[in-house]
Amino acid sequence: MTLTFLGAAKTVTGSCYLVESENVKFLVDCGMFQGRHENNNANEAPFPFDMQAIGFLLLTHAHIDHSGRVPKLYVDGFRSPVYTQKASAELCTIMWPDSGHIQEMEAEWRSRKNIRAGKAPIDPLYTAADAQEACTLLSPVSYDEAFQPHPDIKVIFRDAGHILGSAILEIWVTENGATRKLVFSGDLGNINMPILRDPALIDGTDCLIIESTYGDRLHPASVDKADHFVNVINDTIRRGGNVVIPSFAVGRTQEILYDINRQRDILGAKVDSIFRTPVVVDSPLAISATQVFRNHPECYDEEAKSYIIDGENLLDFPNLRFTTSMEESKALNLDDEPKIIISSSGMCDAGRIKHHLKHNLWKPESTIMFVGYQAPGTLGRQLVDGLKKVTLFGEEIAVHAQIEVMEGFSGHADRDGLLNWVAAMKQKPERILIVHGEPEVMEIFSASIQSRFQIKTDIPSFGVCLDPFGVSYEIKVTQTWGPELVDRRRDVSGSGERLPVPVDRRRDTSGSGERLPVPVDRRRDTSLAFDPMDRRKPDAAPDAGTRQYPLQPPGNKSRSETAEAENRQKPRSHADQTHESRIRLLQQEYGSLFQSLRREAEREGNRTMSGFLDMKLRELETTLKHLLTGGRR
Repeated sequence: MTLTFLGAAKTVTGSCYLVESENVKFLVDCGMFQGRHENNNANEAPFPFDMQAIGFLLLTHAHIDHSGRVPKLYVDGFRSPVYTQKASAELCTIMWPDSGHIQEMEAEWRSRKNIRAGKAPIDPLYTAADAQEACTLLSPVSYDEAFQPHPDIKVIFRDAGHILGSAILEIWVTENGATRKLVFSGDLGNINMPILRDPALIDGTDCLIIESTYGDRLHPASVDKADHFVNVINDTIRRGGNVVIPSFAVGRTQEILYDINRQRDILGAKVDSIFRTPVVVDSPLAISATQVFRNHPECYDEEAKSYIIDGENLLDFPNLRFTTSMEESKALNLDDEPKIIISSSGMCDAGRIKHHLKHNLWKPESTIMFVGYQAPGTLGRQLVDGLKKVTLFGEEIAVHAQIEVMEGFSGHADRDGLLNWVAAMKQKPERILIVHGEPEVMEIFSASIQSRFQIKTDIPSFGVCLDPFGVSYEIKVTQTWGPELVDRRRDVSGSGERLPVPVDRRRDTSGSGERLPVPVDRRRDTSLAFDPMDRRKPDAAPDAGTRQYPLQPPGNKSRSETAEAENRQKPRSHADQTHESRIRLLQQEYGSLFQSLRREAEREGNRTMSGFLDMKLRELETTLKHLLTGGRR
């Protein structure tokens, strides 16, 4: 059996691992690389394996750095099941289309910039419609129940306590008559976190693949965290400023809401000013995610369950409001009333948080409070590291606001949390492979493991393939494209020529209505295998013993793309016109229904449900628009 590291290797994001035994190949996670600019190239890279040979995918949780490239897998032809815990599956159905929407917006922005410079436009990694189709692959499973995705493989998902539905994977692989066990920690949760249970303990394993995000430090004690959190908010309110909290829409946002709510019981009058201050969740995705949290109380810890038994809504309180429209979001920055604004994205690289930073970073009375990990290269990391000036929307902004880091809210276990989790195993692993961390942190964590347990550790690099139960050996997925001036995404012939293809209707920005020739879609170029992290010169020879992975056939298009291409070539028939009329009628009928339900929710004072209905209406409109443009299902 071999294990190939295709992400989260000497970096924190892009989690993806290929497991190959004598009779089956499968993936564990397929997440997006986030942070530094070169990570965009890694996300766009063709997958270095035969898509049709992958039997299934095991998904530890829904966060985009673990699941965000699954829709790209789908676009490239992957049709095997994606097994994940039930709550994670539901979260993916809102997070993947949201990610697709972001990909479309970013591609549109980059394309406008390229066209003005006389360059080729950019295609999105995948669209919201692609992501919705990818959700059909999800196969939900329950915690603590064994299942067999293949006769030689047995899997159990255990609660990782990181976010709702997050899982530790116990995997038994039978090969040549012998059964060995792998455990993937996934993102291991912090102990005593709001809402969620502590990470489940594992009996043991032969080989452990463990994360190391905070493997070099300790989180502050829970009491200190709560006291500091309240003090920072009170001080900012007294100064007349806003508390801006960049937060991941899934996980941290819900935990912050819960923690604010329960501080009244813990700290009494000290939090009165907080409950007189508007607390605003400005993230449509967070609104939908909060509803998913309400749908899965089986994932809650005993304290959170006791709130439900007492009839309390642990994710709501009188001064909490949700904003859905862009107009509501902009209005938050038009008055001087102090507010607590919780907005995504958590690393400040996208989303509405960038607008709030533009309006608050320059104000010394305001506070920017970070409650989650900030990857290198992100705006969030730059602010945490003390950057004094930033550029937002083309405008230079001085950083005068107070910058606070609240590591106590982290959803990741710290060094002792990770070590104590390993210590609880009755059967210690023979080998530990360290992933999902910054290189210097991984080295420190590796030394801690060896000092405490005397267990062999390895820190694999990207593209390394090894036997998890034997002697390590390195086989890289190497970069093999031609001269650097040739854009690998555009050249599928090897000649360096750019090939015209039928234009995507989104690329006509001239107003003429003409269809503009654009380069071939990069997602269909599977003729070149390469290592996106390999920085050698283009003409460097492959390493000896390099495995050349079989690649999927070129031109392997998704069903929606194929249908769209066929529809573009056909004249509009009477049936097509009837089809369009019916869809437009559906738009009117469902639009009226959603608006009616929304008004009813507002009359009952249910702000969360009102926001949730707004989100679902937008999703429906996206789907109907997709159908109108030819993508029939």
